[in-house]
Amino acid sequence: MAYLLRILPLLAGWLLDFFTGDPSRGPHPVVWFGRMISFFELKLNHGAHRKLKGALVAAGLVLGVFVIAWGLMNLIWLYSPNVWIGMAVEAVLIYYCLAGTTLVREVRAVFRACDVSLEAGRCQVARIVGRDTSSLSLQEVRTAALETLAENLSDGVIAPLFWYALLGIPGMLAYKMVNTLDSMIGYRTERYREFGCFAARMDDVANWLPARITSLLMVIAAGRLSLIRFVMRFGHCHASPNSGFPEAALAGILNCRFGGTHTYFGETVYKPYIGENEKMLTYTDLKTSVRVCRMAEVLAVIGTMIVYSFIRTMLP
Repeated sequence: MAYLLRILPLLAGWLLDFFTGDPSRGPHPVVWFGRMISFFELKLNHGAHRKLKGALVAAGLVLGVFVIAWGLMNLIWLYSPNVWIGMAVEAVLIYYCLAGTTLVREVRAVFRACDVSLEAGRCQVARIVGRDTSSLSLQEVRTAALETLAENLSDGVIAPLFWYALLGIPGMLAYKMVNTLDSMIGYRTERYREFGCFAARMDDVANWLPARITSLLMVIAAGRLSLIRFVMRFGHCHASPNSGFPEAALAGILNCRFGGTHTYFGETVYKPYIGENEKMLTYTDLKTSVRVCRMAEVLAVIGTMIVYSFIRTMLP
């Protein structure tokens, strides 16, 4: 019974995300995180010592989220009239931290928009990528969508579960702050190069192991363990030390090519190619990608339940 109580919030939170996706209304921790980051960025990202100011903001926000979440969960578990209130709060917070279903919906929407027109596809994919989409070809739009699916399987699902397994809700929420910082200010552009440097490095560290776990889970889900060599070869062919691994896993599974040069905020960013087969991507590739990512997600949830329960059993 104690084991079931430990894993029930995780299972409930994941099922909420699996069947409903992100809530379209109401409060959301990540939205609050974004507002805090924007506030400090506008106030401090100018003048001298921008690298130091950015580092203090990033470290302070992550530490603050962890401490507040730790205090909140302890208060709830200690003073709630029954255990189900604490479990419900934990389940909702887990639900807010996962983004598997919303990501799949957005990627499917890109492929549907491409059937309408190239411009519709460009507009739709702009919702989920940071690059300039105005000059992308139809193939590049679909490629960008599937790259994002692979990369965000790690950032939006596997990594939050990884940090939950190790540090519970505080670790999961702190990771979401790290990831939000990177997505907002972790760019090598003139505006963010100094202020967002520490945030980008912090995200690299937080995602180092989850990204590699994600690629392994993907090749297991596809039943293609032989692709591990492919992932090891192309996983480093990316500007990010982590994103290349899940992208390489999906490129190997689909036998396609990701990467290439793109424009971010008016600046050209040169990226090496991941894979060698420049084939046209189709709905079959989309279906395969979604199936593999969903199966990898299930494997990650099962693994998280086991690790989380084991760690909590070992704690006094």
